[in-house]
Amino acid sequence: MRNLAGVLPDVEIAAITPVIAEIEALKKERRAVVLAHNYMTPDIFHGVADLRGDSLALARMAAETDAEVIVMAGVHFMAETAKILSPEKTVLIPDLRAGCSLAESITGADVRLLRQRYPGVPVVTYVNTSADVKAESDICCTSGNAVAVVESLGADRVIFLPDQYLGRWVASQTDVDVILWHGSCMVHERFTAEELRSYRKDHPGIRVIAHPECPPDVLAEADFVGSTAGMISWVEKNRPPRVVMVTECSMSDNVAAEVRDVEFVRPCNLCPHMKRITLAGIADSLRHMRHEVKVPAAIAERARRAVTRMLEVRP
Repeated sequence: MRNLAGVLPDVEIAAITPVIAEIEALKKERRAVVLAHNYMTPDIFHGVADLRGDSLALARMAAETDAEVIVMAGVHFMAETAKILSPEKTVLIPDLRAGCSLAESITGADVRLLRQRYPGVPVVTYVNTSADVKAESDICCTSGNAVAVVESLGADRVIFLPDQYLGRWVASQTDVDVILWHGSCMVHERFTAEELRSYRKDHPGIRVIAHPECPPDVLAEADFVGSTAGMISWVEKNRPPRVVMVTECSMSDNVAAEVRDVEFVRPCNLCPHMKRITLAGIADSLRHMRHEVKVPAAIAERARRAVTRMLEVRP
């Protein structure tokens, strides 16, 4: 078991030690790894995760791991992406209800209609989408490489799906004309510029860093805008005395455990879908090989092209 001292209270560590021990034993038995997104709770992120990161990192890790079973401690589209890249592996998700408000904002049929409306315009799709939507796309992206992906196409105009706020931020960073879809993340959309100003008032000198899925007025108030990986790198490099990370709140908990000389002021906007993934659920999934994620071969093949093209682009 990993060392959780200083990450969780001793009484909580004692309570979860048996289930962590069971998960570790099951991983060996099943030849499995747990991939955990940055938004997982610390007991999962620091307790049982073998590979950790943002959606881009997890996509790469899923393609590279030699494990036979992948347990995705994240949401459903992440598990689908892992299966798309590793069709020979068994991919499990501990709770089938772990969806995504952003992914649910668009369908493959919507993309086909957009292609009819804008013939010849390439489609760039955020990885926070279903396999069906990826299959209708030219290339995928994450918040970490979105600008690089858009510019890699050499096109004057692109369709960017589905996050309107990330799309607006990308448009502000490039000369490419960006056609937007009006999807959004229920977590990041809740932040407001007024909220950020109140942090500055209550905590003089605080640095504010924000995820580009936040609304434009929020990004305008931030000292730094970047992906989850970019935000972590910024904190590690700059070591501000006090910082607020404007994103899903478990990420602050996880980064704080690694960067202990920085004080984190923590806005608590939780993703209800991410929080459906629990230690008990991971143990149950491995114990019974429950909730296997499958993608139809025809959809997976087309989606794989879009995801693979993304992985070839370096920001």
